[in-house]
Amino acid sequence: MTSTDTGTTPGSDASRIHNIGYRSYDGARLGRSYARRSLYSQSLRGSFGLGRSAKSKVLPMLLCTVMCLVALILVAVAMYAPDMTKLPVKYTSFAIYLQAVIGLFIASQAPQSVSRDLRFKSVPLYFSRPIERSDYVIAKYAAMASALFVLTGLPLVILYAGALLAEFDFADQTKWFGQGMVSVALLSVLFAGIGLVVAAVTPRRGFGVAAVIAVLTITYGAVSTVQGIAWSTGSEGAITWLGLFSPITLIDGVQTAFLGASSAFPGGAGPGAAAGLVYLIVVLALAAGSYAVLMRRYRRVGL
Repeated sequence: MTSTDTGTTPGSDASRIHNIGYRSYDGARLGRSYARRSLYSQSLRGSFGLGRSAKSKVLPMLLCTVMCLVALILVAVAMYAPDMTKLPVKYTSFAIYLQAVIGLFIASQAPQSVSRDLRFKSVPLYFSRPIERSDYVIAKYAAMASALFVLTGLPLVILYAGALLAEFDFADQTKWFGQGMVSVALLSVLFAGIGLVVAAVTPRRGFGVAAVIAVLTITYGAVSTVQGIAWSTGSEGAITWLGLFSPITLIDGVQTAFLGASSAFPGGAGPGAAAGLVYLIVVLALAAGSYAVLMRRYRRVGL
């Protein structure tokens, strides 16, 4: 008999084969709902760079800080300026004024949420587990909408708290605060859907960022320019319907018609109730259409 390298004689008691195979899992099977919640939580945290590298946290946290800092400045002005009985900016107008910051946030985070999975072909790994395509789309859509709602809703909470500290009328401030929160909720759902659709169509992150900015910014610039031309040429009736062709003017129209907001359209001529209903239908149709497009996009991602 020969000895092994360790000095053990083959066949002796010290020489044996160990079964190190995988053990079967005896725990609870948490299923699709748990997987969907986990994907939602991971995507929401990732939108603010949590759980990612320090470099990934810089931009989202900076943009969130800018939003909150502007709200704090407005609160300081309201509290210390003499003879002020309300905030200098309406709750429903805050997101409209800071649309560039919101657009930059969705442009930077929507590609991070979906483009990387497509580019590195990790989406099929999700679908190899008990999770359907609808679960993936719902989790990603809900997470991005929630991230936008945090970004746009937190400054409104700061404004509301500041207004109460300044002892402004409680009933009026509560009513206007509620209107503002409804407005940013609609904005969050609409912008999240559009941003994710554009990002899912362009798997390269850099292209996705540029494409989202183009869709949100160029459309607003184009619509605002044409509305200004219509106002200067006496075609006021066209201003309302031109607002249907830009995401931010859609939100402006809905909140002007139903949430007591002041319109940012030229001349302040926002849509009435009838036109506002058309605006609301278009917003809801775009959100539903974004979901449908995302579902179609991920049906093409096979194992």
